[in-house]
Amino acid sequence: MKVKPIGDRILVQPLEQEEMTKSGIILPASAEKEKKAQGKIIALGNGEEIKRLGLKEGDVVVFGKYSGDEIEIDGKECKMLYVGREKDESDVLATVE
Repeated sequence: MKVKPIGDRILVQPLEQEEMTKSGIILPASAEKEKKAQGKIIALGNGEEIKRLGLKEGDVVVFGKYSGDEIEIDGKECKMLYVGREKDESDVLATVE
């Protein structure tokens, strides 16, 4: 199924959270709540804020774990996020290079 976000919205596929640090420490389930989530952009709208930020398919973004709306597409859990100009209205916090 092809989904095209409208305006300043992006569709991301969340990346798996690591359960163990690189040094071998196993993270408890409670640590999951405090982590910010990351996801790969799989589709974007054509809003002005998306153009201004230069976001494109394949970029990895950081967003609040409970931000956006969950959508299932072709059996995969995805998130629809809003990209706003003001920090308190945007679901996207940063990009990962």
